[in-house]
Amino acid sequence: MQPREPKYRTIAADLAAAIRDGVHEPGQALPSQRDLSAAYGVTLATLRQALQLLQDDGLISQQPGRGTFVSEPRAAYRLDSLRGLEEDLAAQGQQLATEILVHELVIPPPDVAAQLGLAGAAGPRARSRVATVLRLERIRLIGGRPAVHQISWVGEPGAHLLTDVDLSARSLYAALAEVGVVVEAAEEVLRPGVLAEPVAGLLRRAPGEALFCSERLSMTGDGLAVVLDQATILGSAMEIRTRRVADGVSLQWTRPETGRA
Repeated sequence: MQPREPKYRTIAADLAAAIRDGVHEPGQALPSQRDLSAAYGVTLATLRQALQLLQDDGLISQQPGRGTFVSEPRAAYRLDSLRGLEEDLAAQGQQLATEILVHELVIPPPDVAAQLGLAGAAGPRARSRVATVLRLERIRLIGGRPAVHQISWVGEPGAHLLTDVDLSARSLYAALAEVGVVVEAAEEVLRPGVLAEPVAGLLRRAPGEALFCSERLSMTGDGLAVVLDQATILGSAMEIRTRRVADGVSLQWTRPETGRA
């Protein structure tokens, strides 16, 4: 005979199912603790154990003096994967939608040209002739809510091959692979920041919210830089996760440059 599950776990599972089924929506206040304890026929102490489990799982936020609120959905931003955002979120059961703001060939600014190794850049990635790049500016929505502002600079040979490709419902990495450009390595820097205009307006949030600033340079197996991604990621929508093994992901901690967020 199996031991009976503690009452607080049963309550937590029931409330979690209601949250995931949309009975309680993100940002909505749950009934008071007294009302919930009466509804489940348990003491306040038992109910609080259940609420603590939900808070530990990130499903609710208990705010002293205000009440208990359903948390905004959060997705994991994986550092140990070379998959695009679409593939990462699909693996987590998250729904991602994309709004395309800009999709055009442009002459890149000098700092972007340098990272993609275009004309005028120094170092092993430099190329000899001037080239345009594909500038792809997108808003990524998780669960229908804007979560990421992303500008992708696609260098050659992918830039001209993807000029007329609809990237609103497909992965940029997958689209590149289909035209023979396979990403096999990436270098990424993440920094904390604060949301400001004009990105705040694009993400439909008030300035001042905490965020992550990501800059990722993706390369082919022979070291050719093909995509520079610059993303603003809302801290309320995403959390950073990685899996560390002896010969796996390497994380380096550095002091930010003076004047940078």
